[in-house]
Amino acid sequence: MSEFSVRGMRVAVIGGGRSGVAAALLLRDRGAIVTLTDVRADIPDAARLHGAGVTLELGYHDSRTLRAADLIVTSPGVPWHLPILEDARATGVPVIGEIELASRWLRGRIIAITGTKGKSTTTTLVGRMLQAAGMGVGVGGNIGTALALQVAASTPESMHVVEVSSFQLEATDTFHPWIAAILNFSPDHLDRHASVDEYAAAKRRILANQDAGDWTVVNADDPAAVSLAEISRARRAWFGLETHLEEGVTVAEDAVCYATSSSRLPLVPLMAVRLIGRHLLADVVAAAAIARLAGVTGDAMVRAVEGFHGLEHAMELVAEHRGVRFVNDSKATNVESARRAIESFERGLVPIMGGRFKGGNLRELRGPLRERARAVVAIGEARERVREALLGAVDVREADSMREAVERAFELASPDGTVLLAPACASFDMFTDYAERGRVFKQEVGRIVSAP
Repeated sequence: MSEFSVRGMRVAVIGGGRSGVAAALLLRDRGAIVTLTDVRADIPDAARLHGAGVTLELGYHDSRTLRAADLIVTSPGVPWHLPILEDARATGVPVIGEIELASRWLRGRIIAITGTKGKSTTTTLVGRMLQAAGMGVGVGGNIGTALALQVAASTPESMHVVEVSSFQLEATDTFHPWIAAILNFSPDHLDRHASVDEYAAAKRRILANQDAGDWTVVNADDPAAVSLAEISRARRAWFGLETHLEEGVTVAEDAVCYATSSSRLPLVPLMAVRLIGRHLLADVVAAAAIARLAGVTGDAMVRAVEGFHGLEHAMELVAEHRGVRFVNDSKATNVESARRAIESFERGLVPIMGGRFKGGNLRELRGPLRERARAVVAIGEARERVREALLGAVDVREADSMREAVERAFELASPDGTVLLAPACASFDMFTDYAERGRVFKQEVGRIVSAP
């Protein structure tokens, strides 16, 4: 099969964020005539793009540019059904995402990881395990480095460990992972996807091009993930914490192990795991299942896990002050993630919740909160929704800012509780993203800790 070529083609890139910039530079390197368009009047990488020969159309999207293109490449933040994209498709212009574009030029194998929660932790751990085993590894996608930036260094021996979101997967066509992992599935991003079915269809695209020589790694504890994997033509590999597995990676006898009906091979002792919460242990189990297929030994897994204390904003222990723990789980942007975070603690919990609601059923948190929480502090656009959903299950207080929320939660959690930032919502009403929200939370915790 001939290599995909864009030489001399007019390519429009929509979105000037991390992925769009990487795609534009890769396309120029491959000989395309590139125009990058963004609704913002200015983008941080404008000078760099201009210097590389990329034409910029900032402050607007010109439908004429898109209709005149031979190919359109989208950033994940660009809605797949944007009217100007539908218009371009109607004239016959192909539209793909940055992940799809980059994958067409990668020479190494792809390990792709998706799920509603746990993607970043699992992806990072898989990368660390492969690196500990001495393999040439690129880690990125929805986390860290855009996949387009891995193309230049890709060799037939490379392993590309890629976190893929529904936004990225819906824009794929030929994307073909050697190992595809589905960690879990629950309703999310319904502020962008028209329905849960559309969200599921996007996630399912991770399996679309797999064949009998590939692997699909599935969470046996999650019926929705098992259902998504039913279309796979690849070999199955299972992991789980709760379900009895005839063969797969699970936890037994104080270790993550590879179990069969007749034996157990220890991979990682539980004492090596430095993470808070059973759901993060599930991510370790998933990473071990994936890494095992890639040829990583238990010794290499242990080295990777022992040195990993978690990601920033993912069940991150920020401080302990006057008997109160502060934990930052700003990445818990949906109801299921917030539930898993809440269930990681015993009594004395005070979660900070709210933001821009993006779907799901907040009432599912009533039971876990009734058992564990002294109160909830609600912030952002969704605070009234939080109050209504939790009415009668737990005391809900409101706050107008993160500073007020942290102060109020600290007071409620004293003298021996835990303040947990687990918003169950997006951050865009008050912050640029979940990372800024988490940083502000930590700043406010630091202010309390350093107060006389």
